[in-house]
Parts: sequence; C-alpha cells; structure tokens
Amino acid sequence: MSAFDTASATALYNVDRWGENYFRINNNGNLAVVPNPAAGTKIELMEIVNEARQRGLSFPIVVRFQDLLRDRVRTLNEAFASAISEAGYKNLYRGVFPIKVNQLREVVEEILDAGIPYHFGLEAGSKPELMAALAYHNDPESLLICNGYKDREFLRMVMLGRKLGKKIIPVAEKLEEVFEIVESARTANVEPYIGVRLRLQSKGSGKWATSSGENAKFGLSTADLVAASDFLHQRGLAHCLKLVHFHVGSQITDIVTVKRAVREAARFYAKLYKMGHELGYLDVGGGLGVDYDGSRTNFDSSMNYTLHEYTRDVVYNVMEICDAEGVPHPTLVSESGRAIVAHHSVLLIEAFSAILKKTDPLQIHPEPSDHKLVHEIFDILANIGRKNRLENLHDAQQIRDQAQSMFDLGLLELRDKAKIETVYWHVAERVVESFRGMRYIPEEVKDMEIALGDQLLCNFSVFQSLLDHWALGQLFPIIPIHRLDEFPERQGTLVDITCDSDGKVSKFIDLQDVKETLPIHRLRPGEPYYLGIFLAGAYQDIMGDLHNLFGRVNEMHIFLDEDEDCGYYVEEVIRGSTVGQVLSLTQWDTRELARRMKAQTDAALKSDKLKPNEAMRWLDEYESTLDSYTYLKSPYENSKNFSSNPDKNEAPMLQK
Repeated sequence: MSAFDTASATALYNVDRWGENYFRINNNGNLAVVPNPAAGTKIELMEIVNEARQRGLSFPIVVRFQDLLRDRVRTLNEAFASAISEAGYKNLYRGVFPIKVNQLREVVEEILDAGIPYHFGLEAGSKPELMAALAYHNDPESLLICNGYKDREFLRMVMLGRKLGKKIIPVAEKLEEVFEIVESARTANVEPYIGVRLRLQSKGSGKWATSSGENAKFGLSTADLVAASDFLHQRGLAHCLKLVHFHVGSQITDIVTVKRAVREAARFYAKLYKMGHELGYLDVGGGLGVDYDGSRTNFDSSMNYTLHEYTRDVVYNVMEICDAEGVPHPTLVSESGRAIVAHHSVLLIEAFSAILKKTDPLQIHPEPSDHKLVHEIFDILANIGRKNRLENLHDAQQIRDQAQSMFDLGLLELRDKAKIETVYWHVAERVVESFRGMRYIPEEVKDMEIALGDQLLCNFSVFQSLLDHWALGQLFPIIPIHRLDEFPERQGTLVDITCDSDGKVSKFIDLQDVKETLPIHRLRPGEPYYLGIFLAGAYQDIMGDLHNLFGRVNEMHIFLDEDEDCGYYVEEVIRGSTVGQVLSLTQWDTRELARRMKAQTDAALKSDKLKPNEAMRWLDEYESTLDSYTYLKSPYENSKNFSSNPDKNEAPMLQK
C-alpha cells in the first residue's frame, strides 16, 4: 500500500490514455485540468470545488473549460491543414459544428469565436437549430449546412440566409426535397446552393452502425441521384448542386469504416461532377470518435485511430479517387461534433454516503442462545486458511441459503439471520483478499469481489446527466478527483438519488474489458468525497430527461487568465433548475400549488392542528423550497473547509 503514488493512480484509472493531455494527477493527489496544453496552466478540480462551495453552489456541478473547447477547435482544423499540406491536396478544409451535439449558446458561441481563423461554420438539423444558427452565423466564408427533413418554413429561412449572402446549403435527404428546394428558391427569387446526402453501401461501426447503409433513414439512392441530376439540368440549375454529403454514424470505432465510406463517397462526387455539376464541397459527415476508455481499440467506447490518422485517411482517399477520375479536389467538410465538445465538460458529483455489505465484526458475537447455524458460520470465519478457502466459502454459502429457507418457514429468528448474513460477508471478503495478486483467480471469486463492492450514494441523476450510459451503455471515464496519492482500498458502484433501480453506474472503463466496479476510497467521517465524470460534453447536456423532475445542474464556466494569481477565473455561473421551474415544465402552476397549501394550513389552524406561527413557518418553508435546487442538499453545504474531526459533519454510512 505504501508504494502507491500518483503515477500508480494514473495507471489505475488510465488517465494518461483517455485524457488527451488535458487531465493529469498532480503531486498533491488531486486531479488537474490542462485546458490548453500549449500554455501548460493546470487547474486543480478541488480548487473549483472549494470555489463552488464558497459561492453557495450545490452539487452536482458541470464545469466547462472554455479554453479546452477552443483548443479542440484548433486541434481539429490544424490536423486537417497538416494532412492537406503533407499530401499536396489542392484545396481546403471548412469544418462545421453540428449544433445537435451541444446546443447550449455559450458552447456554440465559443466554438464560433475559436473557429474564426479557420472559417469554421455550423450545421443545423432542425428548425430551432436553424433559427439560432442564422442569427449567429456571420462569416461569409464559412458554411451553414442544413441537414434533416425540412418543411416550407424551414426552406424559407434557408433562402433568407441566401438573401443575406450566406453560404447556406440545404442537404436533400430524399429526392422530393430537391424539388422543394428549387421551388422555394424560385419563390424567394434567389439562386440556391444545394447539397445531396448519399445513401452509401458502406456501413458504420459501433453502437450507431445501423444508422447507415442501404436501410438508412436518410439519403438518396443511386437512381435518386440520377433523377435529381436530370431535374436540375432541365431547370438550368445544374451548377447549383454544390455539396455531396454522407454520414455513416456517430462514434465510428474502426478506421477501416472511414476509409471505405470516404472512397465510396468520393467516387459519387467525381461521377456527379463529370455529369456537369459545379460541385465544390465533399462533406464526410460526423463520426470522428472519442477514446472514452483509452484502449485505442475498435471497442464501442473507444477508437482504433488517432485524429491525425483520420484526417490523413480522409485527405488521401479523396485525393486518390479524384485524381483517378480527373476531377478537381473538393473543399473538405466534416461535422465532427463529439470530438470537439466531449472533453471540455466535467460533471462533479459528491458521494455523501456508502452502502456497505458488511459491518465491523467486533459488533457481533455468538451467544449460547443463538441458532446452531450461527455458531457454524462463526467457526468457518475463525478457521479460514489458504488450503480450504474455497471450501469455506462454499460452506458459508450453504449456511446462508439454509438460513434463508428456515426464515421463510418461520424457523429462524431475525437476529440469528442478521448474524449469519453479516458473518457470511466477512467470510467472502477474507476469501477474496486471500486471492488478491494471484496469477489465477477463480471466476466465482471474481464474482464475489464484485458482489462485495460498496455502493456510493451520489447526488446526481443518471437520467439527467448521463443518459447515454443508461440508454446505450456508453462508458465515461469516472475517477475520484482527490486522495489520488492514497491506495483506493475499496471497490464500488455509483447509485444516484432517483427512485429508479436503473439509476446507477455499474460499468466502468478498462483497457482489457468493461469493469463492473470502480476503485474507490473509504469514506472518511466528516469529509465529503468527490468524483468527476469526464468526456461528457457531447449530447449529455441536451439529451437528459426530467426523470423524478431532477432538472439542469449548476454550471461554472472557467477561462484561463495569466493575470490571475491562480491562472484562471470563473467567467460565468449558471444556476441549475429550481423545483418550481421543473414543475412548471410539466404544467404545474406553482402559484396554484402555494394557494392550495395555504388553504390546507388555514384549515389546520381552524382545527388546532397547527398554531399560527408554526403554520406560517411551514408555509414559508414550502414556498422557499419551490425556489430551491432540485438536487439534495449536502451535509457539508455550510462547511467552508474540510474537517478531519469525526465529530463534525459525520458522513452517514449505510450498511446492508
């Protein structure tokens, strides 16, 4: 245990592999964020925690590192620029950010500002997204791509963009949309830019593989493309077809998928160009992955390629096909949203209690009056040895099962059953400990180690903040943000504060497989325990639901500033949802609720159930709770500093 240090913690939690140089464990045993690796400034997350507490912010809290977001924009654009220069590619890269990945205004604003030197644009897939994009898109050299199905109102707004001189390109998802785009442009008296989405044979990889291929939801078939080409020629608008687009799914895990799809799309591009269309853009869609587990494999939560390999493969394969077909190289477009925003957001959660499998063995003793099964299992605990440990475990399991059967028949008292179950878990723990570090560990012992894991009760909602984990099994790196110079002697899972049994995290990243427990520290009396959930900036902010009416969480936006002593400042704090706000979203009128409660307290006054002052205090408390944060109040909320005194703010420890 004494040999454990921060280097050991880095290896244990794979921080150096999934962290992309943005996250490091410092010598204090705290996790630090490096928003701009070129600048090198490190921000301890525990500093952010203390800042939040001083501001009266409750957990959970999303912390956004805006400089990290900017660095991701720069990294993507420069990776494409490097690949283009290296290959001698004769055109440019013009990326767009798909707003659906994170529609928060502060995020989109920061991406657009960081993208100014690169003429980085936006992609909108719905009418609300388009309305926001039209107002914020003001670079005449950047693109505004419009995906998704469109109605006349949608297309009218697209034509407004063309009237304003924007390079706005509606992408036809079906043949009929080509006709509708042309008609909308005619009535608006403007020449349109038109894009078409290809329905490729190539399919994606990972969880979203079914979103592509022949049975994909979107895209024109080969016959549709020919019909669209003929239609545009007949209308004298062949030159308006500007962009060819494809998408083979989110979080592409295998680079072979990228290569195959890019080559197929480039061939379509070249053939359409030779059919008399003045194409200029090839949009390779989204799908650029994020290595959530650090394994660098084609596992669902990873990717077997780097950003630089991705950009080189896109550039090289497009160039090779276009050169072979004798057509000019197109401007390359990508819609890489996940790879831009995933890293910038960290969800900080507080574990305020632990549900344990066993109690201190000194708390129980066999009594002469105890049932014989109690004495038998105590004998097993006292005589566990290396030679007979599995036999001891099996015997203890048999006694526990027998005790359950006798209890069901009314033949065993509750106190005896409690002692048997308590001692059973001690037997199991000793057996597991005896195998620790051995080359071969039986499967039943591995299963027992998982069963022995603690359950950390954490103040957050999986359904609100980690919906992809619950719905799709998406893994996110999770790690304590302090005490990382101490050996994490426990294993555990995370359970949230919703009333749903699915509100838990019991799958964790691992280089070899998926782990069912997370290495954690024993909770100390009087001290909070904080964990960070990382790479959660893509989709999770938007896709969370209101399960149990837990709403949006508190946010802090962090900017680097060399003039500050600490190297950064909190640019903005956005308060999370209040109880009243989430009730209003589900058609509850908070004024009506307060009126009804007042009527009930008035009735209680008349019947002498409450006294006047007492009634007013309860009513005031009810109304103030409507204005409070939806999540639980921490037992440490009024404490400014950690206390090592076990008599202060003692952390509740629930024992099973």
